[in-house]
Amino acid sequence: MAKQDVFQGKPIEELRALSREEFAKLVPSRNRRHMLRENNPQFDERIALANRESEKGKEPRAIRTHLRETIIDPRMVGLTFGVYNGHEFTPVRVTLKMLGHRLGEFALTRKRLSHGKAGIGATKSSTAITARG
Repeated sequence: MAKQDVFQGKPIEELRALSREEFAKLVPSRNRRHMLRENNPQFDERIALANRESEKGKEPRAIRTHLRETIIDPRMVGLTFGVYNGHEFTPVRVTLKMLGHRLGEFALTRKRLSHGKAGIGATKSSTAITARG
């Protein structure tokens, strides 16, 4: 028997049938309060529907958005979003494990720091080395 993907003990089909208020009861408190506010940014399902229908047979384009604070709900599972990180749109493919999180958590705004070799004069032992030019 194949393992079924579930979130909080409910399969994805059952989650998609829930209203926004019912789904909010399943997410952590900070995100629940955000979802239940009236003026919070919400995912517009019409955008995804138009995106799916416009390119039948092809891989649908990423839905580009600046709304990093949008809470991921079950209607978004399987879609690809281009989330703006301040420089470019980072592609984020939404999976079941991402439910209840914010889109911005998956599009990092800072690059990973990587140190290179020390340059000439950076350490005491490197002052004896002459620069070749």
